[in-house]
Amino acid sequence: MSVATDTSVKATVHPSPNHGERSQGAPIDMLVLHYTGMKSAEDAVQRLCDPRTEVSAHYLVHEDGAILQCVPEVRRAWHAGRSFWKGEKDINSRSIGVEIVNPGHEFGYRAFPDAQIEALVPLLHDICQRHNILPWMVLAHSDIAPDRKEDPGELFPWDDLSAAGVGLYVEPHPIVAGLLMQEGDTGQPVEALQSMLGLYGYDIDINGVFDTKTKHVVTAFQRHFRQDKVDGVADHSTIETLNSLLRKLPSFSV
Repeated sequence: MSVATDTSVKATVHPSPNHGERSQGAPIDMLVLHYTGMKSAEDAVQRLCDPRTEVSAHYLVHEDGAILQCVPEVRRAWHAGRSFWKGEKDINSRSIGVEIVNPGHEFGYRAFPDAQIEALVPLLHDICQRHNILPWMVLAHSDIAPDRKEDPGELFPWDDLSAAGVGLYVEPHPIVAGLLMQEGDTGQPVEALQSMLGLYGYDIDINGVFDTKTKHVVTAFQRHFRQDKVDGVADHSTIETLNSLLRKLPSFSV
């Protein structure tokens, strides 16, 4: 007799012991996407289910589209680590974590196969529908931990997710010659940029100094929303893409 999963999408239970209680009263209002970042899918599954690693996720999606559920959604999986979004630090208590098999930047980062994305999209759509997760709360691991993480990276097709009603996406503004701000710059324009990134949800100090932390956040933003050039420089394309994104938030107008 097969064990039932939380999702209506075809999936198989592959239990991990690595989970705990969610914080009392914490809503499930975030969806965090990761890549496995390991040499093989087998290594990734073993790590997510090894009690010694103290790492897990609710779901894992193989490159061929097969889906495993490793942790019940009601439980707190251990996938986010030290992280932050919109003032919240215990992201694990408020999120569903999905691992997507890909070797990542360390082991030969590559495009995500069509079969994998075709399986992933309905899974994410189902999760968002059941938990009423808002588009701007569908996040990359790099969004919530920009100083530590790069996943799922600049090859991940956020546009395909958005077309299916998952996540917030805008068409990136064209890249043109010239830059506006970079590490080491100071002043009101830097403070304005930091304020905009903080408004979207990133962990950033609004101090008017384009410091290393700001560069990490700009890089994370580019990995998600302006993928053609990921360099941590706030050029015209980056800033205009950020402006377009903020205009899509219901609480923001320009």
